[in-house]
Amino acid sequence: MHGEYKVPGGKLVVVDLDVRDGVLRDVRVAGDFFLEPDDALPAIDAALEGASADTDASGLAARIDAALPPGTQMFGLTSEGVGVAVRRALAHATDWTDYDWQLIHDVPQEPRLHMALDEVITAEVAAGRRPPTLRVWEWGAPAVVIGSFQSLRNEVDAEAAERHGIEVVRRISGGGAMFIEPGNTITYSLSVPDALVQGLSFADSYAYLDDWVLGALGDMGVKAWYQPLNDIATDAGKIAGAAQKRVVTSHGAVLHHVTMAYDIDADKMTEVLRIGREKLSDKGTKSAKKRVDPLRRQTGLAREAVIERMIASFRGRYGLTEGAVTPEEMARAEELVRTKFGTPEWIARVP
Repeated sequence: MHGEYKVPGGKLVVVDLDVRDGVLRDVRVAGDFFLEPDDALPAIDAALEGASADTDASGLAARIDAALPPGTQMFGLTSEGVGVAVRRALAHATDWTDYDWQLIHDVPQEPRLHMALDEVITAEVAAGRRPPTLRVWEWGAPAVVIGSFQSLRNEVDAEAAERHGIEVVRRISGGGAMFIEPGNTITYSLSVPDALVQGLSFADSYAYLDDWVLGALGDMGVKAWYQPLNDIATDAGKIAGAAQKRVVTSHGAVLHHVTMAYDIDADKMTEVLRIGREKLSDKGTKSAKKRVDPLRRQTGLAREAVIERMIASFRGRYGLTEGAVTPEEMARAEELVRTKFGTPEWIARVP
């Protein structure tokens, strides 16, 4: 069995192993990480040898930590990362490069249609009718996007939203509210087979699916990192929030979508969103305006240039061919707007 895992912000860990009589055998760990002293690597292999195949990543990491020589130094590597690579080998997880990725970067669409397209495209990936897809959104109108389980009245000031001409929509994933203005926001979705995140915990899958964009931001001079559970942050503040939805079928798929602040009208945002003291209490700030630091200031680039560089970075890592929403997918999405995403029953399903 073979498993690979890119440690977030670190290096690639590769594990080859067999399972006999329910335990790990012939374990070999490798990768492009740095490790001192030299005998630390065989110590890691020995620590994993004989472990139950049911041991989770944390348990495997504990075995490794207990066996490491005194003074061991890991660079780009963690014991937990080795444990995750083992779990991915046991789950027969796939890798990014195992797929022919498709890009959808279409004309601006209304907010409700974007909600529907996420559901349709991810369902198509789950059914095997569409390859794994990176969809970069273009917004046709301003919006507030609330999470699947958020209370409408608790999150949005309806009068302020109406006054500013801002539509309120609800997505299928959880998480918090996002304030959207077309020229000030960068949003993308990854619709991926469930096999890509096999062996990862729910939290680890966020970091794993965000890793490519951290590299893209780094190429633009922005040192960013994954901040559990679902934020991308820099020293200047949060720049993006992610959310996920799992589609459970015989194969399954994961929707992972991210909204990034390119620029922001903070005064308008705080008028429309009811951002309370409790939500801000663990953010180290008394002001919602200070929680988000736009990419425009951090990169010095036009929004279009940021998007182009992000796409180029993904293409350079994993390959990416141009694609489009099919007529059948668009018809299904438009039907979902009529029957679900555009209805008061869905938008106010948690009043």
